[in-house]
Amino acid sequence: MKNSNFDSESGRISAADAGVAGGMLAPDAGISTSAPIPPCAVLLIDKPAGYTSHDVVSRLRRLTGIKKIGHAGTLDPFATGLLIMMVGKATRLFDYFMPLGKEYLVKVQFGASSTTGDIDGKITVLSDAASSEAESGPLVKTVTGALADPVVTEAALRDILPEFTGEIYQKAHAFSAVKVGGEALYKKARRGEAVEAPVRQVEITRLELESFDAENQRASLSVDCSKGTYIRQLVEDIADRLGTAAYALELRRTRIGEYGLERASALKELAALPPDTLLTDANPSFISGLGALYFLPVREVDEIEARAVNNGRRLAGEADGPIRIACDGRILAIYGPCDKPGELRPLVVLA
Repeated sequence: MKNSNFDSESGRISAADAGVAGGMLAPDAGISTSAPIPPCAVLLIDKPAGYTSHDVVSRLRRLTGIKKIGHAGTLDPFATGLLIMMVGKATRLFDYFMPLGKEYLVKVQFGASSTTGDIDGKITVLSDAASSEAESGPLVKTVTGALADPVVTEAALRDILPEFTGEIYQKAHAFSAVKVGGEALYKKARRGEAVEAPVRQVEITRLELESFDAENQRASLSVDCSKGTYIRQLVEDIADRLGTAAYALELRRTRIGEYGLERASALKELAALPPDTLLTDANPSFISGLGALYFLPVREVDEIEARAVNNGRRLAGEADGPIRIACDGRILAIYGPCDKPGELRPLVVLA
């Protein structure tokens, strides 16, 4: 087993896989229903505020002419930043992207609460602790004297941040997509239903105060965390620990695994590219299906073994976990250990 040719700095792999992915786009902006072989690629997108993650999917379908597109990790409409968009056969690799750690930058408004935990909800200002600038959302009321001392100091904030690092238990936010009884929590919340949200363990490996505005009671926090971490809930929990309330004014996802925003493209930048170059090296945000899973070991196979892989047959060999199977610069499958020593079984076949 050998390392892939993936460059962790550029995110590139040999052009062979890019060539396979490219040239399969419909010539117009409509959704192709007759593409002979779907590509297997990833696009890194810098999502703008006001877009849902599915809005980005729809936009890319129109740009590429490819219907089979998905994303690995939702961003709320108010949030901006990095989305991993899986194109074609890469949608079958969803489970391998999801465990990657994430990095966020969140701007917090103290002294006020939001029904949704962000700027899109109904805002309640607790007292004079938060300036009138906190009234960024639809203000519903001002509560005075609700808390003994809701004013947050930089020193107090710095003191309690270590309490929220490491492995912690976090309740899912009421306005989240987590399902209870087969229905997303946010749908129940919109109907005014009181539901006990599930609690799960997450890990926050880094939580740092980047800036603090005492006058306007605002702070910027950078967060490195595991999958499943709700930043809006983290903001509310920190505020509760300080004896006040808070919500997320802004949220930006800056990194997923080793992928950062420096590799991502805005939708308007992709729209300016010729359609037949969107899934080639001419697009800076393009990553081949093989290169995208840089964190998995890779095993190169010859043409004979490649036929066996495409037919979903086992291979001789050993591995400690999932590995990529590649031939001529293209990813063919994901294989893993099986119950029979000396053999590998297919986990995902991309033929």
